[in-house]
Amino acid sequence: MDADLILVISMVVAALSIPAMVSAYSEARRPIAAFVTLIIAGGMAIHAVRTKPGGYSLAEIPEVFFSVLARFIS
Repeated sequence: MDADLILVISMVVAALSIPAMVSAYSEARRPIAAFVTLIIAGGMAIHAVRTKPGGYSLAEIPEVFFSVLARFIS
């Protein structure tokens, strides 16, 4: 697995943890699973940044996201 793919997966997992947090708060439950998911996504993002030589810039992230998406669509 390359660093770009790991970064994109971590962004998707982090985005999916947000509705889980909102759902837990609206039902007066503790969002433990959502926080664990968010921590896992953060760890994956840190791993991706550390394994790619030079890391990522903020301007580069949308390009990386859509290039990985294009790999899976085609």
